Amino acid sequence: MTASAYTPPPAFTTRPQLTGTFGMAASTHATATAVAQAVLERGGNAFDAACAGGFVLHIVEPHLNGPGGDLVGLFQPADAAAPTVLMGQGAAPAGATISHFRGEGLDLVPGAGGLAAAIPAAVDAWLLLLRDHGTWSVADVVAYAIDYADDGHPLLPAAAATIGRVADLFRDHWTSSAELWLVDGRVPAAGDLHRNAAYADVLRRVAAAAGQADDRAVGIDAARAEWRRLLTDACAFLSRPHRHSSGTDHVAVLTPDDLIDAPARYETPMSVPFRGRTVFKADAWSQGPALLEALRILEPLPEADLDPSTLTGAHTVIEVLKLVLADRDAYFGEGADAGPLLSDAVIASRRAEIGDHASSRWRPAALPGAEPWEPPLRQEGASAAGTGEPTVDRTGATRGDTCHIDVVDRWGNIVSVTPSGGWLQSSPTIPSLGFCLGTRLQMCWLDDASPAALRPGDRPRTTLSPTLVHDGTTRIAMGTPGGDQQDQWQLPMLLRMLVGAYTAQQAIEAPTLHTAAMVDSFWPRTWDPIGLVAEERLDDAVLTGLAERGHRVTRAGEWSLGRLSAVGIDRGTGILWGAANPRGMQGYAAGR
Repeated sequence: MTASAYTPPPAFTTRPQLTGTFGMAASTHATATAVAQAVLERGGNAFDAACAGGFVLHIVEPHLNGPGGDLVGLFQPADAAAPTVLMGQGAAPAGATISHFRGEGLDLVPGAGGLAAAIPAAVDAWLLLLRDHGTWSVADVVAYAIDYADDGHPLLPAAAATIGRVADLFRDHWTSSAELWLVDGRVPAAGDLHRNAAYADVLRRVAAAAGQADDRAVGIDAARAEWRRLLTDACAFLSRPHRHSSGTDHVAVLTPDDLIDAPARYETPMSVPFRGRTVFKADAWSQGPALLEALRILEPLPEADLDPSTLTGAHTVIEVLKLVLADRDAYFGEGADAGPLLSDAVIASRRAEIGDHASSRWRPAALPGAEPWEPPLRQEGASAAGTGEPTVDRTGATRGDTCHIDVVDRWGNIVSVTPSGGWLQSSPTIPSLGFCLGTRLQMCWLDDASPAALRPGDRPRTTLSPTLVHDGTTRIAMGTPGGDQQDQWQLPMLLRMLVGAYTAQQAIEAPTLHTAAMVDSFWPRTWDPIGLVAEERLDDAVLTGLAERGHRVTRAGEWSLGRLSAVGIDRGTGILWGAANPRGMQGYAAGR
């Protein structure tokens, strides 16, 4: 089978792949995309545009991210030889010890409530990127978000549904959240304007702090310091006992001392070659290296094994994902070295483990001198299916979340950022701030033997996982929401683009699938050893064949999995392109 014999791309896409020479933006929400493109039209660069769009995502997708959350980005200035990681994942506070959580009667970090809050880092990361690579002032960048917070933005149906699911929690326990998100005690309707005067005032104060300095960089650092000072209100508010997803009441451990140092920074990404390209991801404090390992395992296989629309290809992709996600759960965490997992010997041994039948075993790699940590393999709970919109129960526990934005400009600057955490249902709203803190610590284990154990000062192993690709003179930025599915949904997209010669829009819209045979990164941390979730647009013979090979197939609807977006530039021709996901009917690309 050659690339030309690969399952052909769809003859029809719901929207065009945009092309142009000026600038492109794509994100999970049309308004954020429009704001990013507006910044480009006003002379801003890709970093200014991404920052402005990122602050707007706090307003328009509040059930998927918030100012009190986190982000991971990959970016590359036009004159840089390689990408850089924008690290916006906060660490565990000093008081977040295993002994403290165990003393609270917990065996897992709760999925909702202030005790699960890492140090907020998303806003600091946006401001760091703006300081060093943008051109605009803080005031100009946050002006769009202030306008929407003041004047209101129509609530998404999914946001209204999320509020509905946690309305009783808000009324009975998180009354400050009820005051912000309920209307006279009632759940707002989809399309209702939602305003957030408190957050608008926070952004004004941050912008004012920046404006007091004559030097732009000094001013932005002043804004970062003001932001951390404002966050001390969260420490005081969450120091009172409040309900958590465990059904018990606890106080948060975040203190002003945890906020003294700015949490965001830059890091060097990991990368692997794949069929003449180079794929870049964040290090093993994220799940990104799992995608790199999957690509290395798949690279020499025949094209028939790399086509997710065929039985052989779909089975192979799923079995490889099981292997690399087991490696993630056994070895990834703060300070972990994923390099040995990408060695020729380990890759060859993992490739040899791919069988013709669905494996039901949790199988991490055997690494010389390293003992894999085995997480609890809890099998209760349903497999996750959906577009990356959160599935939330009445306790506030959330599966799946997140936003994404990509921007490329006419100068060749390119950026991909996945913001998340601090969604409206994660912990009680801090009244003076108009937002809540995230719950990323739920990805830490209360077992000191785990590489992803809860330790003060360590980052939780995040699921946030944007991607940059170099293809000769071409640079591609892409990503998706979806928790544990983020790299799972990006893998079929990359295979279709880099092996099957699909355009990004065709690859985004092609039917996809993922495995549930990984230990869920979100509370209550379940595992489904043979679970497979697939869109029904995959050929029925493929889905039936997967079941015959031992996979337990959940048919998740025709357009249900993934919220991918991407932008790219061919530096040889100067042509830019943008593509976005139609699922969920809210993502969009714009450009010219």
